[in-house]
Amino acid sequence: MALDGLVISNVVYELKEKLINGRISKISQPEKDELVLTIKNNRDNYKLYLSANASLPLIYLTEETKQNPMTAPGFCMLLRKHLNSARILDIIQPGLERVIQFKIEHLNEMGDLCVKYLILEVMGKHSNIIFCDDRNLIVDSIKHISHLISSVREVLPGREYFLPLTGDKLDPLSITYELFAEHVLKKPLSIGKAIYTSLTGFSPLMANEVCYRASIDSEASTSSLDEPEGLHLYKNLERLMTDVKDHAYTPNMVSEDGIPVEFSCFPLSCYDGLDKNEYSSISAVLESFYASKNTVARIRQKSADLRKIVSNAVERNTKKYELQLKQLKDTEKRDKYKVYGELINTYGYHLEPGAGSLTALNYYTNEEITIPLDPTLTPAENAKQYFEKYNKLKRTYEALSNFIEETKTDLVHLDSIRTSLDIALAEEDLVELKEELMEYGYMKRKYAPGRPGAKNKKQKITSKPFHYISSDGYHIYIGKNNYQNDELTFKFAVGADWWFHAKKIAGSHVIVQTGGNELPDKTFEEAARLAAYYSKGRESDKVEIDYTEKKNVKKPGGGKPGFVVYYTNYSMVASPDIAGIVQIP
Repeated sequence: MALDGLVISNVVYELKEKLINGRISKISQPEKDELVLTIKNNRDNYKLYLSANASLPLIYLTEETKQNPMTAPGFCMLLRKHLNSARILDIIQPGLERVIQFKIEHLNEMGDLCVKYLILEVMGKHSNIIFCDDRNLIVDSIKHISHLISSVREVLPGREYFLPLTGDKLDPLSITYELFAEHVLKKPLSIGKAIYTSLTGFSPLMANEVCYRASIDSEASTSSLDEPEGLHLYKNLERLMTDVKDHAYTPNMVSEDGIPVEFSCFPLSCYDGLDKNEYSSISAVLESFYASKNTVARIRQKSADLRKIVSNAVERNTKKYELQLKQLKDTEKRDKYKVYGELINTYGYHLEPGAGSLTALNYYTNEEITIPLDPTLTPAENAKQYFEKYNKLKRTYEALSNFIEETKTDLVHLDSIRTSLDIALAEEDLVELKEELMEYGYMKRKYAPGRPGAKNKKQKITSKPFHYISSDGYHIYIGKNNYQNDELTFKFAVGADWWFHAKKIAGSHVIVQTGGNELPDKTFEEAARLAAYYSKGRESDKVEIDYTEKKNVKKPGGGKPGFVVYYTNYSMVASPDIAGIVQIP
C-alpha cells in the first residue's frame, strides 16, 4: 500500500496548514463508506474527502463535487447534528501510524463548548471513520465492528476507542542504531521485508527506497549484511526521517507510458528510468493517482458483464468450430464412394449374384482395390448406394465449409470486441460495444418497462476515437471499437491517407492524415507503434504491422464492422511503446 504512514504525515502537514481553525460548513456522505467535509477558513472553502473503502481508503483535499443520496445516511445525520459550524482545533497523527485524528470544538445543545474527535483509520479492509467524544468513547462509526468480526477490538457506540495494535513495531522517528540492528537487521527475512515489518508507517515501497538509496539489494537476506553496510542502511533511514521531521516533502508520481505506477511524498529513486512528476500538494497526487486507478477499476467493473457475454460467446463458438472441423474431416471419404460407384458400374457386370466384394483396377491410381458390396443388392443398386453416400457427404462438405467460415468470422469478430473492451478508458466507450453485441445477437436488447414490445432508445454515442499528433505534426486517429474503425476508414479518411493495423490479430484501425504530403519516416514509425499498442499484441515486445494507403482498403460485402480486406501493403515490426507520442484530449 503506497498510502503509508509517511504519506499520511505529509497529508496531515498539508491539512494543518489549511484547515486549523477552519469551521465545518457542510457534511455529506456520497457513498456508504465516504465523507466529504466542506470547511471554511481564511475566506477559502476546502472540500476534504475521506474514504474508508476497503480497497481504496483515502484522504485528500479536492475540488470535485460528488452526487449525494436523496436521504442522508444515519452516520452523516449524526455528524451534522454535532459538527455543523464546529471548529477544527488540531489534526494529529500518532507517531507514523496510518491514523488521522481531527480534534474538533463545537457547541452542544446547552450552548457549552465541547470537544469531539473524528478519526480516520487508513488500514486496508480494516479502514474506518470513527466519531468519539472527549472521554474517548465511540459515539458512532461508519462501519460497526462487533466481537463476531474482531475479538481484539470492537468498534461500536459506547465502547472505548484505542489505536489498533501494530505488534512490536518501532517508531522510526526515534529509533537508534542499536535498536535498528537488534530488531531489524537480526530478523531472518529479506532486508526490505525486515524494514517494513519492523517499523511503523513503512510500506514495502519505502523500505525498498531506503535500500536503493543505500545501494543494497532489498531482496537480499539480512544475514548477508556486515556491520558497515548495516550502519550505512541505518544512516539512509535516519536521513529520510530527518526529512519527515523537517516536513521536507516532495509529492510526486511515477508513470510509465502515461499510466500511474506509484506515488510518494519523497523522491522515488528506485524507479530510475520512469517518468517522474512533482506536484504542489500531496492531495493533488492522491486525487490524480487514484482517479486513474478508480477509472480503470470502474471500467473493469462496468465491462465485467460485457466481458462475460463475450467470453461465453467465444467458448460456445470455439466448441462449435471444433465440432464442425471434426464433422468436415468425416466428409473426406466422399470421393472414395464416388470412385466405388464408378468402378462397380464399369466392372460389376461379371459379378456373381450375392457377391460380397469386387476387386478391380482403380483407373485413377492404377492400383487394385477391393470394394465391399451388399450381397442382397444388385451391382447397379450397390453403385447407386455409393453415389448417394457421395452426394450426401458432398452436400455436408459444402454446407460445413460455409458454416466453418461463418463461425471463424464470428470468432474473429468476438476477438476484436474483446480487444476493444481492453482499450476502453471511459464508460461512454462501452456504449458502442454494448450496441454491437446487441446488434449481432450476443445479448438481448432490453425493453422499456411498462411498454410491452417497445424497445429502449439507443444510448447517445459520445465516445470519440483516440487522437494523437506525431513528432512531425501529422494527426493520427485510432478507433476504439469496430464501429469507430469503420467510420475512420471509410468515412473520415481520404484515399491518400495512410492506414495501419496489426497483422492477423485483433486491433484498432489507425489513420494518419497526410494532407496530400509524403509522410516522414518518423511518423510511419509512430503510427505503427500506436497500431501495436492498440491491438491484442500490446503485451508483446514486438508486433508486425501492415500499412497501406487508405484507397487500397476495401469493405467486403456483408462484412462485419471493422472487417476489411487489402491486397497491396507494406509491413514493419513495431514496439507497442507509445511513450513520447503526444495525445490530444
